[in-house]
Amino acid sequence: MTDETPPREEFSPDPIEHTSVHAGMSVGELAAEYGNAGIGATDLNRAVGITERMFGDEDVSVFFGLAGAMVPTGMRQLVVDLIRDGYIDALVTTGANLTHDTIEGIGGKHHHGRTGPHDPHEDGEHEERTERDHDEALRDEWVDRIYNVYLPQEHFTLLETHLREEVFPAFEGTVSIRELTAELGRATAEVNSTKGIDEDPGIAAAAYEEDVPIYCPAIQDSVLGLQSWMFSQTSAFSLDALSDMTHLNDLAYHADRAGAFVVGGGVPKNYVLQTMLVTPTAYDYAVQLTMDPPQTGGLSGATLDEARSWGKIEKAGENASVYADATITLPLVVAAVRERVEQ
Repeated sequence: MTDETPPREEFSPDPIEHTSVHAGMSVGELAAEYGNAGIGATDLNRAVGITERMFGDEDVSVFFGLAGAMVPTGMRQLVVDLIRDGYIDALVTTGANLTHDTIEGIGGKHHHGRTGPHDPHEDGEHEERTERDHDEALRDEWVDRIYNVYLPQEHFTLLETHLREEVFPAFEGTVSIRELTAELGRATAEVNSTKGIDEDPGIAAAAYEEDVPIYCPAIQDSVLGLQSWMFSQTSAFSLDALSDMTHLNDLAYHADRAGAFVVGGGVPKNYVLQTMLVTPTAYDYAVQLTMDPPQTGGLSGATLDEARSWGKIEKAGENASVYADATITLPLVVAAVRERVEQ
C-alpha cells in the first residue's frame, strides 16, 4: 500500500461549483450558473454555448429539426420568431406540427386539459374512474387529447375546408412536399390576415415570407397527410417525396459551414443528419434536445457523438445532447442564446 497519488491522464482538476440563483438574474446568467454544476445542468450549459456559436455566425447554415408535439404544447411562437429573425435556414418537421400550426393560424385553438380523471362525488369522495373512462368521455365530447392538451375535433373540419378551398387548388399534377408546405404557408397567412384572426399566422407562414424551405419527409403520418391523400383520390394531385432531397442536399452541399439543431427525434432528426452523408463535409455544430435514451439503440435517443461514426459531424465539430422535456429545455436554450448574440 502507498499514500502516493497515481499518475492521472484522464483526470484533471475542474471542481464542481455550486449553482447560485438570485432575484432578477437573466436566463443567460442562469445558463452560465448551470455550467458550474453537473449531470443535465452541464449538458444544457454546453448546448447553450454551442448554439450561441451556431446562431451567432452568419456563415453557418442552420438546419432545424422539429419533432414531437411542439406546436400544440405552446412552442409555436418560439419557432416563428427564430425563422423571422434569421436563425433558421431550413426546417424539417412533422406533418403533425404543420397540422396544428395551420389550425392555430386559421382560427382554431388548443386548450389546457388534464391527463386523467379526478371528479369528486357530491359527498366529497373521489369517484374511482380510470384514464380509459376519462378518454372515452373526451371521445363522446369530440375532443382529442395530447397528454394534458385538448383539441376540439371541429378544428380538423376547419383545417379540411382550408386545405380544399385555399391550398390544394393551387396544384395540378405532382408537386414536391416543399412546394406544398410553401403554399400552405402562403394560404394560411392570407386567410389569417383577411379574417383578422387574433393569432400569429404561424410557422409555415413565417417560413414562406422569409423564403425558408420546410421539408416534411413523413407528411403522410399526419392529418395533413391524410387530407392530401384524400384529395389525391379525386384529382391528379400527388406528392413527390424524393425531389425535396435534391433541394435539401444542395443547401447542405453549398453551405460554408453547417449547424444542426434538433428538437426530438424520429424522422426530422434523421433527415437533418443524413444530409451530410452525401456532401464532402459534415456539421460543424450539432445540438439535440430529446427525452429518448440512447441505450435502446434507436436514433431518437442516439448521442450526437454516435453520429460522428457515420461522418455526419466533423471530427473537430462541437455537439451536445440534452435529455429532458423539450418544452422546458427549448425555451431555456433559445432565451439564453438570444440574450447573448443580440447584445
